[in-house]
Amino acid sequence: MKGAMARTLVRLLIVPVVAALAVLMAGAPGAHAATDLSRIAASLRESPVYVDPAASDLLSESDAEALADKIQDADKPVFVAVLPDGYPTANLFQNLRTETGVTGLYGIRLGDRFDARADSAVLSRDGVRNLVTAVQDAGDTKAQLNDFVDDALRNVGGSAPSSWSEGGDGVPTGALITTGAVLAAGGAGAYALVRRNRRRHEEEQRAALEKLRVVVDEDITAFGEELDRLDFHPSEPGADDAMRADYEHSLDAYDQAKSLMAAARHPEEVRGVTQALEDGRFSLARLTARREGRPLPERRPPCFFDPRHGPSVADATWTPPGGATREVPVCAADRTRLADGRDPMVREVDTVDGRRPYWEAGPAYGPWAGGYFGGGILPGLLVGTMLGSMMAGPAYGADYGAGYGDFGGYGGGDVSGADFDSGDFGGDFGSGFGGGDFGGGGGDFGGGF
Repeated sequence: MKGAMARTLVRLLIVPVVAALAVLMAGAPGAHAATDLSRIAASLRESPVYVDPAASDLLSESDAEALADKIQDADKPVFVAVLPDGYPTANLFQNLRTETGVTGLYGIRLGDRFDARADSAVLSRDGVRNLVTAVQDAGDTKAQLNDFVDDALRNVGGSAPSSWSEGGDGVPTGALITTGAVLAAGGAGAYALVRRNRRRHEEEQRAALEKLRVVVDEDITAFGEELDRLDFHPSEPGADDAMRADYEHSLDAYDQAKSLMAAARHPEEVRGVTQALEDGRFSLARLTARREGRPLPERRPPCFFDPRHGPSVADATWTPPGGATREVPVCAADRTRLADGRDPMVREVDTVDGRRPYWEAGPAYGPWAGGYFGGGILPGLLVGTMLGSMMAGPAYGADYGAGYGDFGGYGGGDVSGADFDSGDFGGDFGSGFGGGDFGGGGGDFGGGF
């Protein structure tokens, strides 16, 4: 790959500098002392693989470079550190995650043992445990780490931190300055090549947003037409302050939806638009009830089959083709249709296979549906559908946003600093996630150190 070749070129250019530093360090007092964790973290912010000088016999420089290239080409937040046996283990994962400050999956080979931890935003604790278990008998360090990375790249969510493409793949800053003139002359395009995956991802997101924009604009237009049909005038006979407040809230929601959609740059931002529309339609329902002298409606999610139908009035049993039966919120008209054995009026969107229900369309419709059906009810509504299956995958939230209840959310590569769930990084080395220090004081791998 061109990207891999470019990164290799950078490393080859600084080998003399690194070698000289290594010679100087070898003769210095304390050269074999444990590397400070902040230095390891700084290296991982620049490149996904760190090999401690005292553990260089475990993984060669070329093998480490190949492993780093594989991770960077996949554009995933996977970090690997190779440390010598005897490295201090107390709270190692938690402290490394704090120092690094980047959401992701962290694997550590410590002597002849291996373990991993991850932010639950990118991979569940069960997922991490399964990855670790799968590579315990993989053989030497090279085989084990490659197996771990291969499995991780298929499962972890999120994108690589931008610092990897900006910082030069773990090359020390001083060395980059030293070789800057050479790089400028012979490798001006190297860093641009490293960014190619990120650019492709951004292009896919833009295309998804434009496809989604058509549907959202239809929703906004439909809501505007509802406002017009209502023909409410704040000064009309019988209007009171409560009616005027409902009407004003509906107008504000309409304006907010238009503004948010105009400013949207990513598919996940559409969620705020449909949240505003759902809120505005509920205010319209309240206003209509007040004008007609009926009891105010309870706050319910919109009609599952088409949110433009307005707030639901009940839950009805529905079974999608080839799927499991579930309760879905329905409007009065669709409740009647279902009771009569007829099909509901379903919101269809354009797909490569023609017009299809939104739950059989692309993944970009997740944020659209999530704005309408908040509060964690969306997974139950979409279970077994194409959209539900997509949203359940670990990589979904990295592309289309998070916060859909049981579907979870993913934000790998984000810089969170020390603001993360320490429980994700606790537990004895190899003992699961039971809290305590990284190591446990003797015994085999399953029992900690």
